[in-house]
Amino acid sequence: MLRRAAIAAIPLALVALHALAQPYPSRPITIVAAGAAGGPTDTIARITAEALGRQLNNTVVVEAIGGSTTGPARVALARPDGYTLLINNIGLASQATLYRRLSYNPLTSFAPLGLVSDAAMTVVARTDFPAEDMRGAMADLRQRGDAVNFAAAGLGSAANLCALLVQGAAGTQATMVNFRGTAPAIAELMAGRVDLLCDQATNTVSFIRDGRVRALSVSSPARLPGLPTIPTTAEAGFPTIAMSTWHGFYAPAGTPEPIQERLSAALRGAMADPALRRRFADLLTDPATEERATIAFHRAFLAEEVARWRPVIEASGAYAD
Repeated sequence: MLRRAAIAAIPLALVALHALAQPYPSRPITIVAAGAAGGPTDTIARITAEALGRQLNNTVVVEAIGGSTTGPARVALARPDGYTLLINNIGLASQATLYRRLSYNPLTSFAPLGLVSDAAMTVVARTDFPAEDMRGAMADLRQRGDAVNFAAAGLGSAANLCALLVQGAAGTQATMVNFRGTAPAIAELMAGRVDLLCDQATNTVSFIRDGRVRALSVSSPARLPGLPTIPTTAEAGFPTIAMSTWHGFYAPAGTPEPIQERLSAALRGAMADPALRRRFADLLTDPATEERATIAFHRAFLAEEVARWRPVIEASGAYAD
């Protein structure tokens, strides 16, 4: 058994030695964005890739792969040479509990390189929803329970996790309506066929400003500069509804440490890039601080997020498989 394990480890060791023998990077890098083309993860990935390319003096391309597990599964199996990387969101942390049969382990199949961004969540309602603020919405949810329809962009999405926090704070369960992404969820909310949605400000801000949805609160510690009239969930009396949609940057497990460090340093440089910061600000998204864009912080943070969401998902009883 030990001999077989040793033999199996030889190809991985050879890959690492080959990677170290070559100047890095010496050819284009592909970042897999775990989400649909044009979606928030793809957008964050493309902005970040441009800034990383400037830091690395190298071509960095983005490939958006729809399906919450397809992109990570591809990167988990990629050669650990620093040329196939992953940008994923908070959903990677929820998958550790949401999927009971998964081809990769979110905590061990990847080498975290640093966090990329944080975006506050917004709780929004259809425009003719009977409650006009967060307190009223929570009272309505307590009173009507599963008669209230709560939209989400799929099981384990940030929208789904936020909805679970809202229901937990209300002490009741709404009827969860999961869509294949944010766009159809918002479309159904505007059409009045669902009642509530909790999604990142990046996705909802234009609809809030146009008056096509009613904003109830934001999940950030302070009000958002881009939405200054919208109170925080804590101001409304619900401090446990606090979360952000974060994105992280990963290499396959087994990637040589010098390459990991090179990529992590490039990420920190990218986060300070004025062009990236302007474009993130337009999306109401904060670039990761220098501390958060490190390997050590990201590794510990991912483990904390897996632990945080495990009991929330288990309490909901809803699994993806």
